[in-house]
Amino acid sequence: MRVIAGTAKRLILKTVEGIDTRPTTDRIKETLFNILAPELYDCRFLDLFAGSGGIGIEALSRGAGMAVFVEKNPKAMACIRENLMHTKLHDRGVTMQMDVLSALRRLEGEEAFDFIFMDPPYKSEMERQTLEALGELHLLAEGGLIITEAAKETSFDYVEGLGFSVIREKIYKTNKHIFLERRKNIW
Repeated sequence: MRVIAGTAKRLILKTVEGIDTRPTTDRIKETLFNILAPELYDCRFLDLFAGSGGIGIEALSRGAGMAVFVEKNPKAMACIRENLMHTKLHDRGVTMQMDVLSALRRLEGEEAFDFIFMDPPYKSEMERQTLEALGELHLLAEGGLIITEAAKETSFDYVEGLGFSVIREKIYKTNKHIFLERRKNIW
């Protein structure tokens, strides 16, 4: 796995062997960041279920102002910290070694995020639990996006009830990205 573009372009990122992480492939990562690129500069980026940190590090490399990485696995968190040092992006990265729901509660009240990316274990219902928490908290900035990576067959038909709208869906071979925004009140 490597950084595709930006200040850390072509640097190889370390991944953790033997744990249940699925690093996002370079091709999928490139497609995702081509979509996000126009709004990425100086943004606040939240990387949930961060694994080795590849998505948040790519965002920092491409100009995000700061990124918060949330990962509960100690080996994966050590890998994120090592990757941040290796890419010289550690000064704009904040790490939180804890479960995602606890981290979201801890982040409540701080400045909101322009992008919230999550890649929970597939078919675990964690994307729904995380979206439920995000629906109640004020962590998404005005005009911000939540991007969820999930198995291709995962349904998101419940998100309107949580206050979100699906604005885009990008389907790959075995998985997909769902782009959500906070639903606007129509009165």
